[in-house]
Amino acid sequence: MRLGFNLPQSGPAATPEAVARVAERAEELGYESLWVWERLIRPLEPQTPYGGTPDGSYPEAFDYHIDPLATLLYAAAHTSKVTIGTSIINMPYYNPVMLARTLTTIDVLSKGRLILGLGLGWSKDEFDATNASMRDRGSRADEFVELLKAIWTTDPVEHDGKYYTLPRSSIQPKPLQKPHPPIYLAAYSEGGLRRIATMADGWTPVGIPMEGMQPMMDGLKAMAKEAGRDVKVAVRANVNITDDDQGEGRFIFYGSLQEIQQDVEANRELGVDEIFFDVSFSADGRTENGYLKRMEQLIELAR
Repeated sequence: MRLGFNLPQSGPAATPEAVARVAERAEELGYESLWVWERLIRPLEPQTPYGGTPDGSYPEAFDYHIDPLATLLYAAAHTSKVTIGTSIINMPYYNPVMLARTLTTIDVLSKGRLILGLGLGWSKDEFDATNASMRDRGSRADEFVELLKAIWTTDPVEHDGKYYTLPRSSIQPKPLQKPHPPIYLAAYSEGGLRRIATMADGWTPVGIPMEGMQPMMDGLKAMAKEAGRDVKVAVRANVNITDDDQGEGRFIFYGSLQEIQQDVEANRELGVDEIFFDVSFSADGRTENGYLKRMEQLIELAR
């Protein structure tokens, strides 16, 4: 099972020095991937509650957040082997032609190390800010992924769809990875998992208890097999380490180091292909030293 770590993108830890040092140290320690996540705005009067807190309140990590793709490219410039991924960026906020160019540039400049994690978005305020529609985001996502793949694998390329249009064009360069950088999708519904099984290369879930992961993974693998495909699973582990055991009923990857280790082993036994740790939402995520300390602890614990 591969291991990865999130880059410091939020709060006081989000500095050029910290991004560079965390990226370099992760590669030294043997982590196989580095990841970024997306938050566009922090609405002062949110229309949509946050699903990761009991009361729906927004975490401190949302208060200050630098751009994920720029951060990823900066980290790539300070490393040479580790893969670099998004988990996730939201398709409705982007134009697929423009995004394809940016992602191709990252893949070329990183010498073929990009993993692309995409999602549908959940914040009504961010949809409003980008003039995007929440109603048809599923069908838009299908066409979005289809157009990305077409831009990356064909030349000339042309597209005349329901949501996006691209006149017959030559778009160069193409990504170094063939046929294209791996595409992972975040999804929780049956329709979303079917989209992964038929269109994507992997699934990047977060926050799912182990008793929920088993049937979802089984369903995903069965749908992919039916489609004659195979998909990977890369779990984003939002880690919050406590001094004492939290016991039964705790949130996954929340608890003592021993409990975190139990969660890692449970995912390994389930057949998860990769876990990447994210400390952004914990006290450790406020400082560069917090990132570095937990990076060293968690890779030792996981291996």
